[in-house]
Amino acid sequence: MKMSRLISVAALAMLAPLGASAGYFTWDAVTLPTSTGASCGNGTPYRFFINRNPFTTKTVVIFEGGGACWEQDACRGKGGTLGLGILTASNPNGVPADYMTNLANLFNGGLSGLALGGLITPFSMRLHPLQSVQTQSWNIVYAPYCTGDVHTGNKVSVYSDADASNPTTYYHRGSVNGVAMANWLAANMSRPDKLLVTGFSAGGAGSTANYAWLRLALNPKQSALLADSGPLFQVPRTATPEEAPSVLLHNKIRDVWGLDGTNGLVTKLLTRFPSAGTAENLGSITTGVAKMFPNDRFSFTTFQADGIYSSFSYTKFYPDILAASGAERDALLNVKWRKEVASWVDGMKPLSNIGYYVPYSRDLLKAHTMTTLTFAGTAINEAGISGVGKVVDNLIDGSGTPIRAYETARNVQNTPLYGWLDTLLQPIYEVLGL
Repeated sequence: MKMSRLISVAALAMLAPLGASAGYFTWDAVTLPTSTGASCGNGTPYRFFINRNPFTTKTVVIFEGGGACWEQDACRGKGGTLGLGILTASNPNGVPADYMTNLANLFNGGLSGLALGGLITPFSMRLHPLQSVQTQSWNIVYAPYCTGDVHTGNKVSVYSDADASNPTTYYHRGSVNGVAMANWLAANMSRPDKLLVTGFSAGGAGSTANYAWLRLALNPKQSALLADSGPLFQVPRTATPEEAPSVLLHNKIRDVWGLDGTNGLVTKLLTRFPSAGTAENLGSITTGVAKMFPNDRFSFTTFQADGIYSSFSYTKFYPDILAASGAERDALLNVKWRKEVASWVDGMKPLSNIGYYVPYSRDLLKAHTMTTLTFAGTAINEAGISGVGKVVDNLIDGSGTPIRAYETARNVQNTPLYGWLDTLLQPIYEVLGL
């Protein structure tokens, strides 16, 4: 970030006490009415949060990451007999009104616990201690994750696999929440000069899936999507596991999350935009959003060595991976992951308004997400790109095809000052089975 911009952001932050009563430069909770159908997985109200700046209409919307669930223990936020706690649903007890400000929320579990004050990603904090980005002076909207469905579901499922005598009713309402939030923003905020929709991990998938609703409701003058580390892979319904390893996951969640049901996300999108994709391939939404909005700019990012989203995608479906541990499990996961990443990237190439950014690895959070905590360690040196921050600026301010870069050197990048965090987390990874 240029020094003048940093000074501007600092000046705005200093005004916070003056604007707090008016809802400026502070986190305001918006509780969506039950009449919208919005809710968290346990049936409690869904809340999102706004940090307004009265001097701009530019707006960034961030979808939070976390785990997911399609079985009873995971939907209750428990690791179950597998011990895979990080793959469970985030915020199983709902989203409190002080979610962004209460220190106790740091211990809610998963990455979402770092939502405190917006620390989880540089996009959600005005003066982030680790990273600057131009959207820190925009209006900031933060969409927590509490539905176990990567912000995509519209189905009430009942799970009893862990305790048949005490079934769990779970509200997979992710896409309902996205639509209701988009409508609220359209009714209560000015039309944005610029809109950036982004998200990390489950929020990367959620930002892709909900982009159309936000884009249609807010009607920005300029709009872009940055979906980080939540790829929706190209997976035909009838593919074999050898052809598309995520097929077992996709065909499970399309049912329990209601993705292609009568009121499902995929059904609604294809009703509005019939040529955008097909319900036979849930990953077609990746290129579908670019077809829906040919004048918008899109960028999709992931690490080739992502060890967390790959575990989410395969561990519970492949006995050999579940039985393995440590480096052996990582290797088994990566074979399937790299195969699907390559197909995913190939599918984007024909569309000129889509960019992709795919470094090999970094030593933070098992190479999962590029926009969590810091952008450090995300360079692709062979392409002359210093990190994902350059991708963000190009996406927002550039023209033509957004940056496309796929690292072939397979570098594992040290993340200055933050590599210690990954070392600290290693025992936790082992407990979680990652």
